Amino acid sequence: MDLEFIYQRHSVRQFTAEQIPEETIKELIKAATHAPSGKNQQNWHFVVITDKIKLADIARIVEKKNAELSTYLKDEGKRKAFRGSVGYHTVFKGAPVLVLVYAAPYETIGDMLIADGLMPQGLAMQYGKANPGIQNIAAAMENLLLAAASLGYGTCWMTGPTYAAKEISEYIGFVKEGYYLAAMTPLGVPANANISSTPRKPLEEVLTIIR
Repeated sequence: MDLEFIYQRHSVRQFTAEQIPEETIKELIKAATHAPSGKNQQNWHFVVITDKIKLADIARIVEKKNAELSTYLKDEGKRKAFRGSVGYHTVFKGAPVLVLVYAAPYETIGDMLIADGLMPQGLAMQYGKANPGIQNIAAAMENLLLAAASLGYGTCWMTGPTYAAKEISEYIGFVKEGYYLAAMTPLGVPANANISSTPRKPLEEVLTIIR
């Protein structure tokens, strides 16, 4: 089995200044949209940003929000850890492209049970745990990352910066009823050709086969 295209994907946080042709970006987004989605809702929207000034501004927005939220953390260790994460949450500023992935709401049986109120809310909530709306976005993201890696580009699946989702969306002027920022990835040529993935857990630890 030739699964090498899977193992070509790594989390890349440093990029060269080489630009990516717009047609290539469109093809990668097209690949993302061919992911499966529950009820074929395709509840995703992709926003691509290539302007370096805008990327720097978005990074500053994340930094400001990080500092603001840290003031609400009582534990000094947690506060320092959160503040320390901001460097990881802004690595996209060094990439030539940033892809923001927005998700639309997706009604589950859990949502319907909660809305109707005939079942206790705590019990009803368990029926929405699978969260297919976010699973749809995750499938599209993985398609995007694998397609990019197959063409020699680097990406990094990021959800950390979404704590500044409202401010980022206001800055770029993106408004689509009900949609919210779920994830993002920088996109570019890796600055380091020797990239490796972190070790994976042994298969025996994460696999159960019931015969």
